[in-house]
Amino acid sequence: MPTPSSPVPCPCGDGQYATCCGPFIEGAAIPASAEQLMRSRYSAYTLRDEPYLRATWHASTRPVGAIVDPDEKLQWLGLEVKSALRLRQRKANLPEQQHEEDFVEFVARCKAGGRAQRMHEVSRFLREPDNLGALRWFYVDGSFPAK
Repeated sequence: MPTPSSPVPCPCGDGQYATCCGPFIEGAAIPASAEQLMRSRYSAYTLRDEPYLRATWHASTRPVGAIVDPDEKLQWLGLEVKSALRLRQRKANLPEQQHEEDFVEFVARCKAGGRAQRMHEVSRFLREPDNLGALRWFYVDGSFPAK
């Protein structure tokens, strides 16, 4: 697994790991937006970082069992963020503490069992206090748009 000081590209495709998703996954920073959380979760999937995925999944929908199957032959190939769906004008008119829900549409590509696959999802995120009282984003669930 890369470390925050590794000079390697970030799996999410948005910069260098050390200045992109690395600080979030390593616990040195908290994602400031739902999109940052979504990107860091994609990176955590590519790194098979079960603790980060579990910590960033909303308690109401978090799976009881393993999130990452260590025996699954899965290779993540890329991420494309389609849109952050919250109405930006509405956001501008609300105090920061009221931005409690956001949606991010993305396409993640992977290869499983030698076959290329594409996952198109609209993820829902909630922003609320964690168990220490700090406001942070959590992944709740996702829907799959019709093709």
